Amino acid sequence: MALGYRAAFTAKTRTTLPVVVSDTGDPVSTGLVDNLARPSGHLTGVSDMTIELSPKRLQLLKELVPTLRRVAIIWNTADAGMVVRYQMSEAAARKLGMAIEPFGVREPDDIERAFEAMARDKPDALLVIAEYLTIANRRRIFDFAAVNRLPVLFDELRFLLDDGGLMFYGADTDETMDRVAALIDRILKGAKPHDLPFEQPTLFKFVINAKTTKALGLTVPPSLLARADEVIE
Repeated sequence: MALGYRAAFTAKTRTTLPVVVSDTGDPVSTGLVDNLARPSGHLTGVSDMTIELSPKRLQLLKELVPTLRRVAIIWNTADAGMVVRYQMSEAAARKLGMAIEPFGVREPDDIERAFEAMARDKPDALLVIAEYLTIANRRRIFDFAAVNRLPVLFDELRFLLDDGGLMFYGADTDETMDRVAALIDRILKGAKPHDLPFEQPTLFKFVINAKTTKALGLTVPPSLLARADEVIE
């Protein structure tokens, strides 16, 4: 199994063993597979649909922060999968009438420089493209957001809410891992990855961290609360 785009790309280029991947971003636009129905190589897996969900996430953020006009985006420019996710998030934000402030990063010091720029000219919210670099530095990001009363939204991963994330809308991790395990089981029983279509999530969750919204002085609209599968108090 390979988790994330970099691991999946390494598995694609450095081995011919069957590999099941997850959390890679769009596997077609990043070149991991030719198409979802017929992967054609030795990789198959489950798409996280992060790109397809970008407009919905930003719409939910706009509902929570009605004055939202300017959004900063942090993403790892060294990861092709995250570059695509940034591009799709940027396009979705512009369609919603939001101005974008891009902060491409490659190392922790770049994140600090992004903070310095945002402190000088504060955006209305911060969207973080979630991958190993940004996740490893999530505590710094959440601390910066708390000090500056800045709404921050990671574009995936439910567990980030436990560290201070604002809200989550995305594929249910348990269901995704169950489907990954089922694909691995089929391969172990003799199936070939190129005969196993790349799957997509069917179960999604919307979670709001009420502790974080209160700390930021935000009032969650009843319409959002009614749609939430879980509210962290």
